[in-house]
Amino acid sequence: MKVTIIGGGGRVGSNAAFALQCAGIVQEIQILDANTDLAEGEALDLLHGAASLGGQRIYAGGYDRAKDSDVFVITAGLRRKPDESRLDLINRNVALFQNILQSMQQGGYAATAQVFVVSNPVDILTEMAVRELNLPWQQVYGLGTMLDTARFRSLIAQELSLDASQVSALILGEHGDSMIPAWSSATVNGLPLAGMKEVTPAFQQKLFERTKGSGAEVIRRKGGAGWAVGATIAETIHAVALDRKSLLPVSSQQHGCYGLRDISISVPTVMGRKGVLDHVEVKLWPKEVQGLQASGRALRESLNQVL
Repeated sequence: MKVTIIGGGGRVGSNAAFALQCAGIVQEIQILDANTDLAEGEALDLLHGAASLGGQRIYAGGYDRAKDSDVFVITAGLRRKPDESRLDLINRNVALFQNILQSMQQGGYAATAQVFVVSNPVDILTEMAVRELNLPWQQVYGLGTMLDTARFRSLIAQELSLDASQVSALILGEHGDSMIPAWSSATVNGLPLAGMKEVTPAFQQKLFERTKGSGAEVIRRKGGAGWAVGATIAETIHAVALDRKSLLPVSSQQHGCYGLRDISISVPTVMGRKGVLDHVEVKLWPKEVQGLQASGRALRESLNQVL
């Protein structure tokens, strides 16, 4: 599998490339960036580690060299300011994103290619990509609440002194202010977290608020997220490359799940070699369904300002 990372010279793109290299699952990684020197430098630095890691082909190149890619990962975008919501990025990032889509169309891509949007506001940009690219909607998806979910699971595990890999919990909805925690389905090694005496309503609220504010905290402390988002990008791509049928909270266009339609938003989604295989409407608490639908309405309002 060949993966081209658009914006691969930046923190998120380069961290994603490193996560993919360490796993050794994809065979070819192309770094594409408006700053060609930066792209060349990142590709060279990664290449120097090839003998110790996955041994993949890693190089920099333009859109013409990317046309045979299996997956285009779009990470290019302007950074969110510490006190700025992700939706505030819409007007600043839409023009840049449209230029990227136009460059992809001019360079060409296969009918089977998949487009994986990471740039923020990810749900809005994912829906834009679905509408503007001549690809089936199943082949266009966004990172959605994958990073929020990873943060949520890790913070729960830290607070309860548990193994984070055994904690299963989802953040659904918008990757932003209206995201919702699905405590109804949260488990540790198959056992419901809601049944633990420590997991009180106050605990749930505290953990969710900490999760929700984690992005701004990382930006404030180190300038932007990188390693964790790189890991979740790789997790999603590996689900596709290995046809894992993984249930992930990626963002994709909705066609009725939880009553959501014609917007891209995160619901439980089966991911495999052909991209989005299915949306799974698991039973949620009524307040969670209401929150998810409210998140959808908020996204639609923002989308209507753009399209």
